[in-house]
Amino acid sequence: MTEIVRLSTADAVKLLTPRAAAFIGRVSHKMLIDGSWSEAAAGGAMEVLNPATEELLARVPAAGPQDVERAIAAARAAFDGGPWSRFTPEERQRALWTLADLIEANAQTIAQIESLDNGKSAAVAQMVDVKLATQLYRYMAGWATKIEGATVEPSFPRALGLEVTAFIRKEPVGVVAAVVPWNFPFLITAMKLAPALAAGCTVVLKPAEQTPLSALFLGELIAEAGFPNGVVNIVTGDGPGAGAPLTSHPAIDKISFTGSTEVGKIIGKVAMDNMTRLTLELGGKSPVIVLPDFAVADAAAGAAGAIFFNHGQVCCAGSRLFVHKKIYDNVVADIGAIAEKMSMGHGLDPQAQMGPLVSAEQLERVCDYIDLGRAEGAELVAGGARAGNQGYFVRPTVLSNVADTARVSREEIFGPVLVASPFEDLDDVARRANDTPYGLGASIWSKDLSAVHRLVPKLRSGSVWVNCHSAFDAALPFGGYKQSGFGKDFGRQSLDGYLETKSVVIAL
Repeated sequence: MTEIVRLSTADAVKLLTPRAAAFIGRVSHKMLIDGSWSEAAAGGAMEVLNPATEELLARVPAAGPQDVERAIAAARAAFDGGPWSRFTPEERQRALWTLADLIEANAQTIAQIESLDNGKSAAVAQMVDVKLATQLYRYMAGWATKIEGATVEPSFPRALGLEVTAFIRKEPVGVVAAVVPWNFPFLITAMKLAPALAAGCTVVLKPAEQTPLSALFLGELIAEAGFPNGVVNIVTGDGPGAGAPLTSHPAIDKISFTGSTEVGKIIGKVAMDNMTRLTLELGGKSPVIVLPDFAVADAAAGAAGAIFFNHGQVCCAGSRLFVHKKIYDNVVADIGAIAEKMSMGHGLDPQAQMGPLVSAEQLERVCDYIDLGRAEGAELVAGGARAGNQGYFVRPTVLSNVADTARVSREEIFGPVLVASPFEDLDDVARRANDTPYGLGASIWSKDLSAVHRLVPKLRSGSVWVNCHSAFDAALPFGGYKQSGFGKDFGRQSLDGYLETKSVVIAL
């Protein structure tokens, strides 16, 4: 049975770095607009809870349309003729490097803030979230000096009598609205800020209302790094109060949104009214495919990591498991055993292997899906319920022999819930793996390279991992097929989303 490791609030505070303790100790925080820390114009505030204890962690401003308007105006002024508009590529590069150095120096503090706010393991957050964010700022800093156009020799008809020269420019798109979800708040902020700033854009960042704290701490580091006022503005608030007026504003040139497909569609429709550029990284229902040659124990460990990492709150979590029928029973049994032995607890406790879900709403959603899966005929192998009565903990859950038509097989649960079923051949599993509206990630587990190379092109997915899952690097583009969105984060390709292309023709 999954054990819950309890850590009192007093003991948790003792584990914090001095800077993390001072930041959390404020309780009441302000948002960053035009270089100044501000309350909401209407005076409203939101409570932020610690998901491991359900206790009050912080209060942040509840931004409204007036605050959003002011943040956009600050970003526009910084872009249109402000100091940032006169930064050379090399100066942008140095600013990003300085920010990356400050993040690295404060890595433990950031991870602890993220853990308290989100529930995730502080050790994992430092090793994965903060480290990859640091890598991303440095990677994009390098691209700031390598944004290039091209010269072209046009072939105008001779009858026009024109002698011309022509070239292509790459220019920053302008003011960016960056809307960040609650599952990887600090990392996904970096996925948006780093390429936008490298390109020369300015940003209005709206973190998720559940997890705004690491963004506000980042605001302190941005000021320390010497970015001019208005280049990065951080507004805290909910979707209707802050998100909607931000993403629908005609002065926004680009929206970068990570979140659910449902909300992404709403933002996409609104953006079209203003012809606002878009990057959307949306939902997923990623398949994990285990071929018959792969070792059972290794397959079980890999599949467990694919779904239980970050408590299943991962857009590309390996939530659908397809195992060849020859080894299906053994693999599923081993995953169930792993799930039952996992310890749960406070993210600051190094003994805890899994923390809580982010909110009471998410807890209810995941538990409802577990009940639905069992009602649809799935066999419960492990987990299946809330753990304890304090904190938003859900036991890591494995459902076996789940029909492809079941809702738990087709809809994104966003929690530690794995649905498993057997398959017989590659064409069959490829068809079934593709049979959802999503196409964000997929993994194949096999030493048979011939089979792997036959299967990879069949999977309609933006990322395919072999013998690993959710393996990210700053240089590798990440984004989805189908209703998992469009545009890319990470890689050189993400920078393109923050640049316009201008053709120039000069008659000599």
